[in-house]
Amino acid sequence: MKLATKYIHAGAHPDPSTGAIMTPIYQTSTYVQSAPGVHKGYEYARSQNPTRFALEEAFAVIENGKFGLAFASGVAATDAVMRLLVPGDEVVAAHDMYGGSFRLFSKVHEKMGIKFIYVDTSDATNVEKAMTPATKLIWLETPTNPLMNITDIEAVSTIGKKHNCMVCVDNTFASPYLQNPLDFGATIVMHSATKYLGGHSDVIQGCLVMNDQALRDQLYFIQKSTGAVPGPQDCFLVLRGIKTLHVRMQRHCENGEKVANYLRQHPKVGKVYWCGFTDHHNHAIAKKQMRGFGGMMSFVLKDDSVAAATKVLSSTKVFSLAESLGGVESLINHPASMTHASIPREQRIANGLSDGLIRLSVGIEDADDLIADLAQAIG
Repeated sequence: MKLATKYIHAGAHPDPSTGAIMTPIYQTSTYVQSAPGVHKGYEYARSQNPTRFALEEAFAVIENGKFGLAFASGVAATDAVMRLLVPGDEVVAAHDMYGGSFRLFSKVHEKMGIKFIYVDTSDATNVEKAMTPATKLIWLETPTNPLMNITDIEAVSTIGKKHNCMVCVDNTFASPYLQNPLDFGATIVMHSATKYLGGHSDVIQGCLVMNDQALRDQLYFIQKSTGAVPGPQDCFLVLRGIKTLHVRMQRHCENGEKVANYLRQHPKVGKVYWCGFTDHHNHAIAKKQMRGFGGMMSFVLKDDSVAAATKVLSSTKVFSLAESLGGVESLINHPASMTHASIPREQRIANGLSDGLIRLSVGIEDADDLIADLAQAIG
């Protein structure tokens, strides 16, 4: 089945009682039982909800997986994966990552006895060198947030299998439209469904997708036991968002390419981080495992200072200054003070994330308007 058809019909089954083509919002906390333990497959909404189950089926379909699980946020989904581990276990993680993931790892799970080793995963040999008998999980982002570093999922998954170690890929930046990590050997795929899957900046949600039944059962137990589940209204919104993922991503990619090329030739711009450039580090790997290069990018001005960046960040009229990404509207962001502020400055600088870095989530507006907005803001 082609992608467009898959996304529109994923998880969608006409309501058996009414024939409604859209999945109903089952706004209920509990379900009537005909006798103790005798029910229709639903007992309590933290454990089971038909709207959520439809969405979880859709997550599995669009990521070419067998099982999907929905969570209250992307961080909640990440936390569930970490809860598979026990004190003494080690995680090899990408050194360039979303600040919320780093905060969860360093401030919450390190206290629980989990050790995190941060490496540049764009070179798979760094991952191999970091592996020990205690390594139980490799955590990847590709492209990374915000420097757009690319990791070879297949190469790292091979390392994971060699060491009997899970590989989880945060696929938020690419979306399932551009990349399916399970196809390259990953164990788990994570998304902040808040972003491209929802697509309209009106919902907070996360998901996990996997192929292994036993792993799914473990994660489902964590999901229901910790209660980090989304409500049915949120599930309905993400189900609706998935139906237009393909058309939105096509425009995100088209606009992203135009904006990236404009920025690259601008005399006041020092460097543009976008994995669609043929000279971007690991572009060949991106081309191998992605169907396109998306609308996420970052750039620094030649005057790579906070003052110069702040002037641009405060001057856009079409790009909105806000956290998050992946909505239909274009957003501009200052990672050092916003999405990545929880990472110590010296660590950010060492990883290549300067104080003057600006991140863009290029939306689906007219590309000429976006370019004109950046032109007046940069000056």
